[in-house]
Amino acid sequence: MADNIVTLLLVEDDDIDAISIERNFKNQRIANPIMRAYDGLEALELLRNGQVPSPFVILLDLQLPRMNGIEFLDAIRQDIELRHAVIFVLTTSRSEQDILHSYSKNIAGYFVKDEAADSFRDVVKLLDGYWHIAQLPQVKMDSSA
Repeated sequence: MADNIVTLLLVEDDDIDAISIERNFKNQRIANPIMRAYDGLEALELLRNGQVPSPFVILLDLQLPRMNGIEFLDAIRQDIELRHAVIFVLTTSRSEQDILHSYSKNIAGYFVKDEAADSFRDVVKLLDGYWHIAQLPQVKMDSSA
């Protein structure tokens, strides 16, 4: 596992939030590659086409255009190749329904964005620690799919 660099797939349509997360990675000297999708459809396409190197962790917003985060969770958990993906939710939604639905789809954690930059820094620290100690599944996508 030590030789495998974990890629972060950031599924986030807000440019300011995406820049804040990327800046926090840089400021904390975390060199893991970050790929970005602007909505759930784009994220699924990247994953299904094998464009996201494995192992990877997904950081998912729920309020997205075209396919929102809840719909993405439903789709990925039904996909036999991707259902074991490690997903953290980072969103503005404090809705108990969103929290319960997300956890029912086996997410690794649910974090609410707040106005303070500390929330992004804390999530980045958590991710950095997580992928250094966790054993992540290797996903091998069929390139002919």
